[in-house]
Amino acid sequence: MKQISLLISIMIVVGLGGCGGGSSTQTVVPSQTTTSIDLSTYSLASLTDAQKYSLAYMWNEERLAHDIYLNLYAINPVTQLEKIATNSETVHISLVKDLVESYDLNITNLVDYKEHYSEAELEAMPSGIYGIQAIQDLYDELYAYGVASSQTSLEVGCKVEVVDVNDLDTYITEAGTNQALIDTFSILRDGSYQHYWAFDSGLKNLGITDGCCSLGSAFCKTTQEYPKN
Repeated sequence: MKQISLLISIMIVVGLGGCGGGSSTQTVVPSQTTTSIDLSTYSLASLTDAQKYSLAYMWNEERLAHDIYLNLYAINPVTQLEKIATNSETVHISLVKDLVESYDLNITNLVDYKEHYSEAELEAMPSGIYGIQAIQDLYDELYAYGVASSQTSLEVGCKVEVVDVNDLDTYITEAGTNQALIDTFSILRDGSYQHYWAFDSGLKNLGITDGCCSLGSAFCKTTQEYPKN
């Protein structure tokens, strides 16, 4: 396998007045290390059907994060939602799409994957609409929950990032020795760690002293579990 080249850029995302309603409290969205991968330096191993599905699933799941954060922001203008969607989730979607394109994989055909990559088909998918039913159901459930208030919108962020990390943990294991998959999914997971703490901070700024932990043990993480930059 060729030497892996990682091009690392540091993106500091800072938002003021993080929660809607004109609060004067300064909200800082934690800095995130955004890593670009030069796929031309990888020897792209053949994918199993399970690995193809993992790419299809994570492209849809990263789109879910992007879409739901922006769609909730339109109702509850919480800084974290907009900043993370536009500055991070767009990058994550692109990372998965680049890998899908390199494999010439049509991720909307989940039966046999025989069709070729189609950027036009992916770009044509409307916001809030997904090609995997489990992702669609998750979006619908979270959106209905999150529209109620700034607090519930931030709680949706906590939930999405924990779901992301859980899925990525599984798919990194299933990637085997495919370093391109491992590195791409690891970047997404590192981003989710930082996003989790941004939403946790947002809830605390609203007076929810337990932050994401107020949602219960499944969504209560430590810095050992979810490292901070």
